[in-house]
Amino acid sequence: MLRIAVVTPGSFPIPSVRSSSVERVVEHVVPLVSDRLSCVIFGRASKRVSHTGDVHGVPCYRVPYKNGRQYIEQVGKQLLRLKPDLIQVENRPRYVLALKKRMPKTPVWLYLHSVSFITKPSISPRKLLQCCHQADRIIVNSHFLKEYLVQRYAELEKKIYVNHLGVDLSQFASRWEAEELYLREKWLKQHGLTGRKVMMFVGRLKEQKGVHHLLRAMRSILAKEPSAMLVIVGGAYYGSHRKTTYVRQLERLAKRFAQHVRFVPYIPYHEIASWYRIADVIVVPSVRNEAFGLVNVEAMAAGIPVVATRSGGMREIVEHGVTGFLVDPRHLAKELERYITVLLGNPLLQEQMGRLGRQRVLEHFTWQHMADRWVDMIRFGMEPHRY
Repeated sequence: MLRIAVVTPGSFPIPSVRSSSVERVVEHVVPLVSDRLSCVIFGRASKRVSHTGDVHGVPCYRVPYKNGRQYIEQVGKQLLRLKPDLIQVENRPRYVLALKKRMPKTPVWLYLHSVSFITKPSISPRKLLQCCHQADRIIVNSHFLKEYLVQRYAELEKKIYVNHLGVDLSQFASRWEAEELYLREKWLKQHGLTGRKVMMFVGRLKEQKGVHHLLRAMRSILAKEPSAMLVIVGGAYYGSHRKTTYVRQLERLAKRFAQHVRFVPYIPYHEIASWYRIADVIVVPSVRNEAFGLVNVEAMAAGIPVVATRSGGMREIVEHGVTGFLVDPRHLAKELERYITVLLGNPLLQEQMGRLGRQRVLEHFTWQHMADRWVDMIRFGMEPHRY
């Protein structure tokens, strides 16, 4: 059985309720391959968890994190002792260089989850290309991200492979099932939202997420749907209620619609499904290309139609006119209002798109799908003649 070492960024411990989607992917996918691959996970040390332990049965080594250089140096020392057949680095191109220098004969793969760590100020184009050349294979979570890299560095095309992200369907029950409809009404009543038509944003409150465009569309939305309520779930930081200048800007915009906008600060990931339950539509108004956009898949898994920007990897998830609507990023406010009100005013369309969205997730976007593709990539990539 091949021995695989998965190196997380070190930004958050694993497992952790505060973690980003990168740690969440590792936590869900790696245990699913334990019957086919012998894996070990490396992550950040924390007072809450022991330095050695396991993540759902997969051995996990946790090392102190002061900065990226110190972290990967400590990880490298552990890897020298373990001698894995393959190392996979999650979303930190610079780590590839450090590990290749220490273990030049061991294949090192790079899994990219976003554009954040392949662009300035995180890394220069020259350094990124150096890292990518050193990586024996690059996996990305969308065709958009592959195209993004190939347009800039055509010579990388043959080593880049796509593996879409997924969700655990058992965590996201369809809101159209009888029990969920009952729980939905109970949750709406509990939060004083009975009789309201709920549109929802879920995610970090950063300018590139485009929530300000959604708030600027509120006047037009309310003119057509006076009972509409926008619920904004999330904060500026993982696991923190600290406010940024941008968050305060959003709060000022929302004051104009005090009875129609509600902020729900950061909540643990395991509580997210309960909030999805009350939504009639999920809105993803990102103004910058997102590599994937996991919230789209989560919403569809919960049986909720999505209105998202036609950009980045979201075009690979949401089927326009089938599981939701994709809006032109050049005309966000106008098209957000158009498609949101279409859905809020048509419960039958909500159900139709919601059911089709969940079916699409079942067929293409589960953690098991992702795990199976990863195993196939490793088996194919580790054939003796390939290195």
